[in-house]
Amino acid sequence: MEIRRYVGSEVRPWLRDLAKLRLAVFREYPYLYEGREENEMEYLESYARSPHSVFVLAFAQGDVVGIASGLPLLDADDSFPPLFHGAGIDPEPVFYFGESVLRADLRGQGTGSRFFDEREAHAAAHGYTAAAFCAVQRAENHPAKPPGHRPLDSFWNSRGYIKQPQLTMRVEWLRCDTGKREENDLLFWLNPGIGG
Repeated sequence: MEIRRYVGSEVRPWLRDLAKLRLAVFREYPYLYEGREENEMEYLESYARSPHSVFVLAFAQGDVVGIASGLPLLDADDSFPPLFHGAGIDPEPVFYFGESVLRADLRGQGTGSRFFDEREAHAAAHGYTAAAFCAVQRAENHPAKPPGHRPLDSFWNSRGYIKQPQLTMRVEWLRCDTGKREENDLLFWLNPGIGG
């Protein structure tokens, strides 16, 4: 695989490929997200408009097979800064990591670590001292959980990210397992000391 980093609008030639990849990966457990390509395009375009956003793309034989994104937390969802303020955390020095998705058959080869390396380096180079992302929470006995599924908590901990129970929000989306719009719990993880 080849890994390339793009900043802001540089990523626009690949937005439709990225939208399709997001839809495919986020249908999987634990997100179980049933989305529409045009909505994904709008979401990705909002990242591309941020001048300090970053997109780390993985290519295999010329095809986009992975994407990791990020942008300043203050440029992300409007609900994020009040959530951080309410928990006593200044959102200004925080860089928010969006998705980190990779085609299933190419996982386990170190690309996830590279995605974090590239985004953290970009954030630190722009003066951000912390990084955060959020992950969906599912019950241990969730009926859609596939056999052998392993959460990524230990990987995230190994990179300095700490679960923040006080930074939890509920987001509604159409679920592919139920065919209904349902609320989903998203919990933030925070690394308070990137770049040094």
